[in-house]
Formats: sequence, C-alpha cells, structure tokens
Amino acid sequence: MKFATFNINGIKARIEALPRWLDAAQPDVVVLQEIKSQDHLFPKEIFEDRGYHVETHGQKSFNGVAILSKWPLEDVTRGLPGDPEDEQARWIEATVCGTQAIRICGLYLPNGNPAPGPKYDYKLAWMARLYDRAKDLMEAEMPAVMAGDYNIIPQAEDAASPSDWTHDALFMQPSRDAYRKIVNLGFTDAIRTTHFGGGHYSFWDYQAGAWNRNLGIRIDHILMTPSCADLMTNCGIDKNVRGEEKPSDHVPVWAEFDI
Repeated sequence: MKFATFNINGIKARIEALPRWLDAAQPDVVVLQEIKSQDHLFPKEIFEDRGYHVETHGQKSFNGVAILSKWPLEDVTRGLPGDPEDEQARWIEATVCGTQAIRICGLYLPNGNPAPGPKYDYKLAWMARLYDRAKDLMEAEMPAVMAGDYNIIPQAEDAASPSDWTHDALFMQPSRDAYRKIVNLGFTDAIRTTHFGGGHYSFWDYQAGAWNRNLGIRIDHILMTPSCADLMTNCGIDKNVRGEEKPSDHVPVWAEFDI
C-alpha cells in the first residue's frame, strides 16, 4: 500500500495539479489538508472516477481535511476527541480495509502564530488533545498512522535556515516539546527512518524566493505505531511537485507498507 499526505492549500486552486499528481504517483491512500471546502462542495467525482472512496471533514474557506482511499473505509470519525462542537475542521480518521486493517488519521495542526498569544495557546491545547488520541492509538496495538501538516519543525536540521524560525510558533520550544512528547509514546517518523540530516523539506513559502533558494522546512510528517512501522518498506518526499504549475507551498510525503 502506498500512503501519502499532502497539504493542497485549497482544492479549487489545485483542481488540476492534484489529479495530475495522483495519476503519476498512484497512491492507494491519501490524506489531504487545507481542502478549504465544505463537504457538499468538495469535487468527489474527480477522485471517485479514479477509483477512490472519498471522506471529507470540510469547513467554508478555511482548514478542512479528507481521506482518499482505493480500499473501503470503515468507522469514519471527524474531529479530534475532546474538540468543542464548533471546533475547526482539522482531524479525520478511518480504518482502511485492505488485506490488513490499518487506522488512518489525517490532521492539520494549527499554525499558532502570532506567538505568544491566543492562537499559540490554541495550538498547544490542540496538541494536548492530540497526545491523548495518540496514546489511545498506541494502546490499541493495531497498525495506525497519524499523518498530515503538523506545523512543527522538529529539529534545527529540518529547516534550511533555523535562525529565521527562532520566534515562530512552528519552532518555538514548547511546540517542539509537545511534538516530542507525542513521538515519545513510541511513534516512528517515517522519513527519518531512511533520510538523515538536513535538506529534506516538505514546505517552501511563496515569499522571498524560498523555492528557488531552497529555503525549505520539514513540517509534514507521517508518524507510525510500532506495528505499522514494522510494515513500512519505503518512503520519500515528492519535492518536484513544488516546481510544477500552480503548486501548493507543500509537497506530498509518502510511505509504502507491506499490506
């Protein structure tokens, strides 16, 4: 099974680029972030025609997450446990029913800027709820993956210019500590199993020529439970997508599992 996560930064803006990438990469399961679409307006037909089952958790103009799967999806839930009823659309999960069931969780973690401030407090509170869900997934002992745009730069090597991010919510120490607390439950960062050191980025800002200067950061992560990590056979980052016509500022991150 080829699994991928991709922050598309708006389905309307990526209505041609996303299908083009799907046709080339042929992922079996994809979690999308920032679809920026209400559920009834999401163009499911484009993906259903390609053999995908589609589940969305949308929101008008902002946020929004989705799962595309060539295998049936069961037990779909929307919203991170503990979220208020009016919470932002940032979490979706389902069980992919292939030759072996795997729990897929797609997330779009809050940015948190400006920090300090209410948005940063919201980010840390969301991460505390994420920790609780991650702990439950670990205790369930089934293959599970939590993937998406974490808006976290885990280490200095995950930024081309770490000093530019010192006072940013993505790199501030409380953010990194909250992320590390989740990973320390026993999760494996897929990319770091085979890609070491700097230079492995998933995001380049639209401003200041970041793409042409390769001033990237790694903020899109695939975290796997131990039983899921045991099934992984390969992983990578589709960096070339950033250089195509009308790209998102993120690129797909993927992993292959022996399922």
